[in-house]
Amino acid sequence: MIMTRLFLPVLFTLIFGLGAAFAQQDQDVVWVQIEAQPSLAQATEQIREYGTRLEDVNGFTLGGGWYGVALGPYTRADAETVLRVYRSEGLIPRDSYIALSTTYRSQFWPVGENLLDLPSPAQPATPSAQNEDVPSLQQQAEAVPAVPDETPREARASEALLSREERKELQSWLQWAGFYSASIDGAFGRGTRASMAAWQRANGFDETGVMTTLQRDTLRQQFFAVLEGMNLQQETNFAAGIEMLIPRGVVKQGATEFPFVHFEPTGDIAAKVLMISQAGDQTTLFGLYDIMQTLEIVPLTGERSRKKDSFVLTGENARIVSHTEATLKDGEIKGFTLVWPTGDEERRQRVLSEMKASFKRTTGVLDPAAGSNSAQSIDLLAGLELRKPKMARSGFFIDTKGTVVTTSEAVQSCSKITLEGGHEASVVVNDAALGLAVLRPAKNLAPMRVANLRQGDARLKSDIAVSGYSYEGVLGAPTMTFGQLADVRGLDGDVALKRLNLKALAGDAGGPVLDSQGGVIGMLLPRDATNAKSLPENVNFAAGSDAIRQALEAAGVNVQGASPSATLLPEELTRIGTGMTVLVSCWN
Repeated sequence: MIMTRLFLPVLFTLIFGLGAAFAQQDQDVVWVQIEAQPSLAQATEQIREYGTRLEDVNGFTLGGGWYGVALGPYTRADAETVLRVYRSEGLIPRDSYIALSTTYRSQFWPVGENLLDLPSPAQPATPSAQNEDVPSLQQQAEAVPAVPDETPREARASEALLSREERKELQSWLQWAGFYSASIDGAFGRGTRASMAAWQRANGFDETGVMTTLQRDTLRQQFFAVLEGMNLQQETNFAAGIEMLIPRGVVKQGATEFPFVHFEPTGDIAAKVLMISQAGDQTTLFGLYDIMQTLEIVPLTGERSRKKDSFVLTGENARIVSHTEATLKDGEIKGFTLVWPTGDEERRQRVLSEMKASFKRTTGVLDPAAGSNSAQSIDLLAGLELRKPKMARSGFFIDTKGTVVTTSEAVQSCSKITLEGGHEASVVVNDAALGLAVLRPAKNLAPMRVANLRQGDARLKSDIAVSGYSYEGVLGAPTMTFGQLADVRGLDGDVALKRLNLKALAGDAGGPVLDSQGGVIGMLLPRDATNAKSLPENVNFAAGSDAIRQALEAAGVNVQGASPSATLLPEELTRIGTGMTVLVSCWN
């Protein structure tokens, strides 16, 4: 730890003996802003923690319900030293910066201090009996000359002390501000000088093309202003073997559920962070890659990149933007996920950039037994919600390649359509008038059973059955619902429809309707699509097999036909029906 040097020994006495009524006398008296908290209690707790290892810790109100933690007061030169040394030693966050007194409204820590409410130098305080021998504030001001901004020569001298990384960082700030478009190489050539001059002009400084220390600080504050309130703090999790910056202003550590350490949102910003840590090999890595894509926090739309020892997953929908990255090294898989609300892209990108730059692997990985798993649910995986489809309906195989017939309702406005949960498919026919859609899988499938479309109508009042995913896949297998063929026409005489007397659920729509011989006489239609919603619940309709055959032949799909044969036992009918039935899922 370094002991910070104040302006003069006599001023040191004034600050600690009389409450330092000098801090706002001059704009060159500055502070090192280290973090902001959304509540007074949190800020006070952080101040006490910093106070155990740092000198000159203060607390100020910032407005808007935020409270700042700052070190000081210092001259600018002292503040530069404090900022550089404390950052390098990891004693303060990397996004700490130099702030002027005008940044703050009032002081709440130390209790009773008020370094911001000072008399003007032109109106010195009246000495009391206890401090008659202490020079007046006016005399102190004369003893401490103001530190002017650097001349161009001094600016070049201070610039020469910058490391290559600091030069590259300055170029990146200029690039962010829109003044620099060349490569980030740390070389201050003609292009960099021109961008510096343009920034100086835009910010009311003399156009010298060489930025002073004050100007570099101003640019840095502009760059980090978007992170105000994020309170990026270095988090070391020994159990996970990960060290990285976490936006503690918006998340707090929650449960650990292997292989994740959860950081949950604390306020209005619906952010979430996961540390990922587990032992494994390439197979484990690839399995994690697949599993992450089943989670609600990884939307379907976005880039996916998987290499032999790493992967990156991004996703975006109307609510969130998600970024996940993980790397396999020495038998350990480590990474992180950042979930951020949509519409706050600049701040998300900046937080993500800081998290990436700070990520460090340390010793160890999470124990597979880590976590209580107290919130048990089939919809949860390691404390995270599994992604659910927008809609799930039934369908049935119509040929040996895996072509599927389903209801048009199942394929409306889908980002992705899957069969049986994991096989992607595309729409090749969508007959809205009939309410029928034909799907073709991205890769050929091998169905257990293929539908035999009955030629001609079944007998009125004959027994029928519908095979379908009544509960939209929750049970993991289709069920059979039995009933009767009430009419071979719709209510208005439409021969393309068949009226059924059976009770069906929404998930059954799209499923095959079988006669007692195992032939498919139609496809169950949604109740809303047939105006059956206002009818008794046992009245349902199906698109007839002849109409289905015509739609398929028009699309060039060959179908198998069936003629009446012997009546089957319910067990055999169930085996045939469930063998051809498919879960069709629509995803967003």
